[in-house]
Amino acid sequence: MTSIGGAEMVDWKLAVATATRLVRPGPEIGRDAAREVVAELRRHARTSERHVREFTRMAPPGGTSEGQDPGTPVDTPVLIVDRPGWVKANVAGFRALLGPLLEKMQDRRAGVPGGAVLGAVGGKVTGVELGMLLSFLASRVLGQYETFAPATRDLPGSAAGGRLLLVAPNIVHVERELDVHPHDFRLWVCLHEETHRTQFTAVPWLRDHIEGEIQSFLGETEVDPATLLERVREAAQSLAGGRPPRDEGEGEGGRSIVDLVQTPAQREILGRLTAVMSLLEGHADYVMDGVGPAVVPSVTEIREKFQQRRASGAGRLDAALRKLLGLDAKLRQYRDGERFVRAVVDTVGMDGFNRVWTSPNTLPTKAEIAKPADWVARVHRKSEA
Repeated sequence: MTSIGGAEMVDWKLAVATATRLVRPGPEIGRDAAREVVAELRRHARTSERHVREFTRMAPPGGTSEGQDPGTPVDTPVLIVDRPGWVKANVAGFRALLGPLLEKMQDRRAGVPGGAVLGAVGGKVTGVELGMLLSFLASRVLGQYETFAPATRDLPGSAAGGRLLLVAPNIVHVERELDVHPHDFRLWVCLHEETHRTQFTAVPWLRDHIEGEIQSFLGETEVDPATLLERVREAAQSLAGGRPPRDEGEGEGGRSIVDLVQTPAQREILGRLTAVMSLLEGHADYVMDGVGPAVVPSVTEIREKFQQRRASGAGRLDAALRKLLGLDAKLRQYRDGERFVRAVVDTVGMDGFNRVWTSPNTLPTKAEIAKPADWVARVHRKSEA
């Protein structure tokens, strides 16, 4: 527990309570219908797994586990959650990942007169503000391969880390909003999310590599705690109806929270992280589009409407928050990564593309994501030589 004078710098329980209280209710649906949605998502998750494995030619080491469908990874559960369940899982992940940064902030504050009082008050304030941000995000995420959070009684995970979250009320909300075929849309979403599970279960070193990069990034952080918390507060106040995030012309207002904490070393690390996240997201989109036409009859309509939804957002406030939180960069990752994967597969085939998973050295750089031919030249020509 990262704390000062017994008080946590982030009150995680308060963050969960705040997000749970503020998150918007999901779409109206009867109990029987809700059970059918949950059961169908579980079926689609199993079906998607088989389709993804066949299309990508990727499978976890060690084969299958007894009692599971062929190709099912051992001990990586699929959890169908509501919005509060998604909040709890992500708070657990944040708590695990942010530990080193919070310890550094604790050491810095410990020498300040009245630091214990600041810790007690600041932990509550930050908990509320984090909860407000999570309440915003909790109604937007359709699914997530949750990689780093430890397993709990309510949210089981695998021994090596990892669980797939499907946020049922959000899936139902979007399928209604887009006016698409519910069964097709649910399978389409599962194809994307199951691709992420395949990536991490078939490439055992990937989780540790990404976690190592994140910890290196956090370890380089020299930002003053007050500066970071002020930016979190700015986002939270906009959600609460206070002043909106500043525009591009107002100093640092056009920068995301992550931008504020970048040293030269962090910019280098973030470049590598951006590349690998672009790869993972683009690969999932490519697989979803590749498998979709054969198993999702209305995939063309779904894809077109969903792309329009991604691009438009939900108004000025939504767009401002996306920029502040760095979510606009995530949208670029989908586009750039998908173009990279498609170009490489078109050039060297799926088996040739899968060399990307050989080691951290074969991952594309940020520059190579934009120029796939450079990756092909580096990895394939070097290997052939």
